[in-house]
Amino acid sequence: MKFRNILLFITILLVGINQWGADKINVVTTYRYIADITQRIGGDRLSVTSLAPGNLDPHFITPKPSFIARLRKADLLIINGGQLEIGWIPPVLQQANNPGIMPGSKGFLSLMEFIEPLDVNLNASRAQGDVHPEGNPHIQMDPYNIPLFAAAIKDELCRLDEDHCTDYQKNCDSFIRQWAEKTAEWDSSLARLNGVKVVEYHKLYEYLVHRYHIEVINTIEPLPGIPPSSRHIAEIIESIEKQNARLILQDVYHGSQVAKYISGKTGAKVVIIPHDVGAVKEVTDIFSLFDEITRRLTGS
Repeated sequence: MKFRNILLFITILLVGINQWGADKINVVTTYRYIADITQRIGGDRLSVTSLAPGNLDPHFITPKPSFIARLRKADLLIINGGQLEIGWIPPVLQQANNPGIMPGSKGFLSLMEFIEPLDVNLNASRAQGDVHPEGNPHIQMDPYNIPLFAAAIKDELCRLDEDHCTDYQKNCDSFIRQWAEKTAEWDSSLARLNGVKVVEYHKLYEYLVHRYHIEVINTIEPLPGIPPSSRHIAEIIESIEKQNARLILQDVYHGSQVAKYISGKTGAKVVIIPHDVGAVKEVTDIFSLFDEITRRLTGS
């Protein structure tokens, strides 16, 4: 009799766990920074997974069969937008065959729609390199965009799960308060870079440098996605020397040999700047992303 009671208790417990898990909203995001924000807003009501690792080139993610399986089960897909995922998400979405998360559906959210993009060029052509007509898509690099994303995600969750909208609103308000406190710290530290001249490898940091009035005098890529020629490298060295640029902003996924070569010729310091959660070991969430960016830029 005692053994039967134990079995009954275990059965009830397992059923409860399964029902609890089944009630969760299954959210898939393209990048890890989106997943972190989403989890903070949704809390225990969500099961959140991201597709792209944080240390890879966000333009060129290799689709995996597991992506299809995740999207097939998803209730909500949140993407960066601005055609950043255009090379890898459309075929995965097509194979997943989940109409509930297709563009235009209730379960699809593109964050780029909620900010004022930089570098919009609707007449762009492939002759200009790997450009994005809708604007520079690296929108997470401005800390002032993050609360806008949080609010958009909260609104989407409220549409999908009205019964728990109060919880999502409360979590969102708390997150935005914490973010405002940290943003004030980052603003104070990064203010010292106002007017500092830099070179970028790729136009990955446009939102960051625009926010903090850092002047980009050149990019190591002559055009987006195009490797530099020896002539272009010589031009960069000349421009650094003439304009006294102090920093070379290097991403984590392109080789840094060219940046180091230019640094050796000019004395400009190479600073590797993370772009996503998981880009470097120090960045474990959205807060530490900007903590680490600030630390590396200011050397503090």
